[in-house]
Amino acid sequence: MRIVVLDGYTLNPGDLSWDALSALGQCVVHDRTAPPEVVARAQDAEIVFTNKTVLDRAALQSLPKLRYIGVLATGYNVVDVRAARERNIVVTNIPTYGTRSVAQHVFALLLELTQHVAHHARTVRDGCWSTSPDFCYWHYPLIELEGLTMGIVGFGRIGQAVATLATAFGMNALAHDLYPPPALPPGVQLVDLDVLFAQSDVVSLHCPLTTENKGFVNARRLATMKKSAFLINTSRGPLVDEADLAAALEADQIAGAGLDVLAVEPPRADNPLLTARNCLITPHIAWATHAARARLMHIAVANLRAFLDGRPVNVVN
Repeated sequence: MRIVVLDGYTLNPGDLSWDALSALGQCVVHDRTAPPEVVARAQDAEIVFTNKTVLDRAALQSLPKLRYIGVLATGYNVVDVRAARERNIVVTNIPTYGTRSVAQHVFALLLELTQHVAHHARTVRDGCWSTSPDFCYWHYPLIELEGLTMGIVGFGRIGQAVATLATAFGMNALAHDLYPPPALPPGVQLVDLDVLFAQSDVVSLHCPLTTENKGFVNARRLATMKKSAFLINTSRGPLVDEADLAAALEADQIAGAGLDVLAVEPPRADNPLLTARNCLITPHIAWATHAARARLMHIAVANLRAFLDGRPVNVVN
């Protein structure tokens, strides 16, 4: 059995092992695969793993031996699942591996927006403290989280983990979800979207991308937020209208934004958010702690084992 990993580098840049996958068959791992290379590299494979490399209908029709596609992520929009189903190709994803890591990154962004730790540490290295006439200084207002309201859009596993951290900081928590859990954690109030955006000091996005919510954080929605509020997005870039957010930041309509995802990744050089005021952008790394990637690798192998045993799990098609 031939196994091909089309783009293994982001999951495993060298600090994990492919041995468990290699034990299941002849395994070839490519760091990256450009679109024209997909069919040639996967030609004789029965098993293909992909993270962000696209497997569209044309590619699937050119891979007669393919029986299984393992997506090395939660989102599986890179695979034409309908075409795969027509070919009886099983497609699986990794639904839960980075919950705590993503929730942690939400607060890494938020704490930088409110405490400006990196900025002040940089000024100390630059000699500002050594030459200061006072025993301390700060260049931005420093904001305490206790008593503020965290609004969480999407209240699945990650949204609930964020709520737990928010309440640990003494924040109030509002949540919105089309399919909320049957029981809410203590201290969390379920509200509609308009109330959440209007009343929150921090809005954190944790919902899947659908045709209905693409670009729903737009000029109209941003105009309902407090001028002192922050927007955090560690979910999906296209949830946010990037031009509208950049304009709102430039106009001081909201206080700042922390983004780990953008609509196009890597971003184009002319993306207005790259130069917007008070906008922190990290390169889609909320998921990428060593612990989370190790879990992802373990689940990916377990998914394939289950398929080979005739009892596939985490099937998305």
